[in-house]
Amino acid sequence: MTVPLPGLDLPAQAELMRSLPGWGYTDVWSSETAGADAFTPLAVAALAEPRLYLGTAIVPVFTRGPALIAQSAAGLAALAPGRFSLGLGASSPAIVEQWNGIGFDQPYRRTRDVLRFVNRALAGEKVSANFDTFTVSGFRLEQPPPLPVPILLAALRPQMLALAGREAHGAILNWLAATDVGRCVAAIGNPASRIVARIFVCPTEDADYARTLGRRLLATYLNVPAYAEFHRWLGRGPRLEQVWQLWEDGDRAAAARAVPDDVVDELVLHGSPLSCRDQVLRYVEAGVQIPVLAVLPSPETADPAGLAAVLAELGPAGLAQSPDDAAESAAVAGEGGGAEGAG
Repeated sequence: MTVPLPGLDLPAQAELMRSLPGWGYTDVWSSETAGADAFTPLAVAALAEPRLYLGTAIVPVFTRGPALIAQSAAGLAALAPGRFSLGLGASSPAIVEQWNGIGFDQPYRRTRDVLRFVNRALAGEKVSANFDTFTVSGFRLEQPPPLPVPILLAALRPQMLALAGREAHGAILNWLAATDVGRCVAAIGNPASRIVARIFVCPTEDADYARTLGRRLLATYLNVPAYAEFHRWLGRGPRLEQVWQLWEDGDRAAAARAVPDDVVDELVLHGSPLSCRDQVLRYVEAGVQIPVLAVLPSPETADPAGLAAVLAELGPAGLAQSPDDAAESAAVAGEGGGAEGAG
């Protein structure tokens, strides 16, 4: 599950996190755009529910210094020994340049260099090295993690996917269809790589609502240069050229309207929670080992009780529960009962 969960303040996340294992969820992975940072929600999860595995998806390699990334990862690994993975990625020009005032220069090399540095730092080495994009002199963590921390890379195109296969423990995929997974796995080229995918889910049977929301999101994301090239590589270029042209012309509303229904349906899962869960399983069948749901707001999730009910139905444990059982466990969570009642 992607955290923070929608519609809840950060202090309220802990109660819902305690219910997630009872619904079959094993992991929580943070996102970092303009809401909470990547580490704070996972610190909440580490203390609230020790059964959950934690991961960042992702920490941008430009917006923090390399040593600070290592320090933050070591701190979270100390809270959750053996159940934390660090996901790194280049992020985007909007986040790095427009929001943080930092140059978005040589993203591939910067990502590679931060990966190499953080690997050494988390292993307890004293690092003095000239990397292509920065120099570090004499850094050593005061308290390296007690157990190894897997590092994964957010990767979209062949060069970064191959780097994830060669030098990281796995790859984090984003904004792709189940039918795209095989091509990405082939580009990673390492059978031992851990494959994580964030999967956007709008749990509603109101297809018009889901497609309208999906178009707005996709028009924004797929006009980021890296995502545009990713979808050209995946073969969606002919269906998205009009979207890209309208966006370049400055007509963003028209660009959103131009996103085809079939593209939305491929990249944003919608329907009943049971239907969405079946669609998520297609990613697993295609080679994703850790499907990370990003639940989008819908009329059904407008209040905490509704959100809890949807998450209970979406969860893997729902495969073995009757609808009445799922509804009862969701009602307990919605009342703040925690994992004991929800289980």
